Amino acid sequence: MIVTTGCQSNAFTREGLLVPVTKQGQVILSMWQGSWLAAWTVGIIVWGGILWAIIFHRKRGDQLPRQVRYNLPIEILYTVLPFIMVGVLFFFTARNENYIGKNPSNPDVTVHVIGEQWHWQFIYPQYSTASGQAVTEDGSQWRPGLPSSQLPLLVIPTNETVQFNLTSIDVIHAFWIAPFEFKRDVIPGYANRFTVTPIRTGTFIGRCSELCGVYHSRMLFRVKIVTPAQFRVWIHAQQARQSSPGGAQ
Repeated sequence: MIVTTGCQSNAFTREGLLVPVTKQGQVILSMWQGSWLAAWTVGIIVWGGILWAIIFHRKRGDQLPRQVRYNLPIEILYTVLPFIMVGVLFFFTARNENYIGKNPSNPDVTVHVIGEQWHWQFIYPQYSTASGQAVTEDGSQWRPGLPSSQLPLLVIPTNETVQFNLTSIDVIHAFWIAPFEFKRDVIPGYANRFTVTPIRTGTFIGRCSELCGVYHSRMLFRVKIVTPAQFRVWIHAQQARQSSPGGAQ
């Protein structure tokens, strides 16, 4: 784990994952890299042992090599070592799952995510308009062929805890933002949730990763991670726009 944390920006050492944009994503990437490191280590040892046996213990002439019925130290080694390896992997997996699945009682920002065939809706319950309605981003008007700039926009701040409360009003969807290195199902009748702490600014595309019907491919949205100051400016602009006549979405 420690060895791999210094190479997270290298595409090869990330083993196919994107650069994480959250603290939780960094933990997932480290776990992914550690698992690959363990797999490569085991593979090298196993293949090295096979090649060593092939090269140095192959049959020579007509005489059979000395037959060894058992080797107690080696048998103990290949019985105990896998248990140790599994135990180490289990420890890191359980520790990281507990961290990733932790939801603070008072997150800095809360977003209600509603999945519906075939669009997303984002509600910020902490921020109200003049009419008392929560600031809302609704993607029901977006259609294929329209520019991506018109996709529903999810804006979240860096270095603050952001909790997503996920609900569906029809079928199972899945809320996926690739650089989060994490996704969670959006299930009708069941409130799912997770919390992240963004660490990098940027704009990304989010999507539904669960085949949810004919127009599943329409379920796209933009994710914009900004500084806390930029987030407050955006929220205030949304409050003003949605408070004006005809401004609510």
